[in-house]
Amino acid sequence: MTEPNSVDERLFLQSVARALDVLEAFAQSPAPKSLGEIAKAAGINKSAAQRISQTLMSRGYLEKSPKGSIALGKRLLDRSFDYLRSNQLIERSTPVLNELRKMTGERIDLSLFDDTSTVYAIRLQSKRETFYATLPGRRIPTFLTSGGRSCLALLSDDIVSDILARSDFKPMTPKSKITLPEIWAKIYEARADGYAYSSEEALLGEVALATAITDASGTPVAAIHIVGSLSEWSISDFRQRFAPLALEAARALSQS
Repeated sequence: MTEPNSVDERLFLQSVARALDVLEAFAQSPAPKSLGEIAKAAGINKSAAQRISQTLMSRGYLEKSPKGSIALGKRLLDRSFDYLRSNQLIERSTPVLNELRKMTGERIDLSLFDDTSTVYAIRLQSKRETFYATLPGRRIPTFLTSGGRSCLALLSDDIVSDILARSDFKPMTPKSKITLPEIWAKIYEARADGYAYSSEEALLGEVALATAITDASGTPVAAIHIVGSLSEWSISDFRQRFAPLALEAARALSQS
């Protein structure tokens, strides 16, 4: 989860924050929960969890599961749809990514840079995928992904150091690079190459490379990923074949 934006404490509504805490109680484990489980995960008492849950159920953001516990509601998908259609970069990227998918035959992702994490907004599938790899909305630590590292490579060392200082260095696979020397080495490599790549750091058997998309000031805002299988590609062949295509697509979407 990223650091919250700073706000004037005089304008901060605790009741709204607690309602969002109840929704975020499902983040680590999205399975239906009892009121006690929601209260514990949200850091509130059971009475507050009941009142907030009932309010959210009345609006469709939570639902009763068949077994009587509380589950995430379908209305949440409406808000995801609203965000995706309101983001101009996602709209502009879609035809470029579709064409890239046709050219490569591999999975194509668009991730949005969000401080200590990146969140996948578009995921165009290849012929082989795991369930999680098909879903937009997934967050992964910025330092751990090729897309995140391609964005970090365009930032100053001071900004990168600040982001890394607030990051949680938990591995996703046994091959995840989670020490500072390893992470900095990948960032410096991305600066030299113009793109970042990773092998089996987020998913075993997977190789990925990514290039950053920048705004008009040159600040990284997103990244294009091309993802393949190590059963079909060597890392060197994958990089040689697809890095130029990723770089060209990122240039087309970056604002000069």
